[in-house]
Amino acid sequence: QVQLVESGGGLVQPGGSLRLSCAASGSIFSPNTMGWYRQAPGQQRELVSTITSGGSSNYADSVKGRLTISRDNAKNTVYLQMNSLKPEETAVYYCNLNFLVGLTSRTYWGQGTQVTVSS
Repeated sequence: QVQLVESGGGLVQPGGSLRLSCAASGSIFSPNTMGWYRQAPGQQRELVSTITSGGSSNYADSVKGRLTISRDNAKNTVYLQMNSLKPEETAVYYCNLNFLVGLTSRTYWGQGTQVTVSS
C-alpha cells in the first residue's frame, strides 16, 4: 500500500509565499510521476504541476514563473514552492503519485492541504 502525506498549507496574504511538501511511503515503483493538483470550492480538480522521477516538470499556464516543483527521489518527497500567490488560488491542494506496475497504471492521492490566500 502507498501513502501520501502532505504538509505546508495555511493562510497567506496575496503576494505571499508557501511551500508544500508531500512524502510518499510504501511500495513505490520507478519510474514514476509526482505532482500537485488543486480544487477550489465548487470547481473541478485541476492540474498545477507534475515532475517525473527523471526530473522533467510540467506546469499549468496560470502558475508558470511563480510556482516551482521539485523532488527528492531518495526521500520520495515532492515539493511545491508557491510565490506571488493570488486570492483565486485558494483551494485544497492534493499530492498525486502515478506509476506503472506491468501494464497497469496505479494512481494515489494525498488527503489534501488547504491553502487560503486572503488579506
